[in-house]
Amino acid sequence: MKPALLLLCLGILPLAASAQGTHSIKLLTPETALKAAQAALKKCRDSGYQATVAVVDRMGVVQVLLRDRYAGAHTPRMARAKAYTAASFRTNTTELAEATQAGKPQSGVRQLPGVAAVGGGLMIEAAGSLLGAIGVSGAPGGKEDDACAAAGIAAIREDIEF
Repeated sequence: MKPALLLLCLGILPLAASAQGTHSIKLLTPETALKAAQAALKKCRDSGYQATVAVVDRMGVVQVLLRDRYAGAHTPRMARAKAYTAASFRTNTTELAEATQAGKPQSGVRQLPGVAAVGGGLMIEAAGSLLGAIGVSGAPGGKEDDACAAAGIAAIREDIEF
């Protein structure tokens, strides 16, 4: 190999290695997280439910928490747990609830601190990437919580597609 070509190759190798040493991710802006939470809360209100909505980033850290006036005292904690669980396990909590029933191999997941294996937590995804999750607590059941959360995601769908 010629010395100039060898020097060129040796100069490029560190660049290639450093490119693999990091990873770029997309994150929700606070404004987008707020828009999702407000839309979910509106869906709950329109359905006659007093609820709390939490939106977390892809690591499960709360970005927005909105509690309606008469939502139960337990709902902020539960909405956050649902959103955290969806982001952490990268699955919607209704699906996780089924997969972790007593006697199933994953049933022990329910014992982890902060995990809520009940309906109401949905992942926020775009182009195959997890951006965060939304959790709703306060509707009469997980199915209704899921519907409110889905309305929040629908409200930001155009904003997060890339």
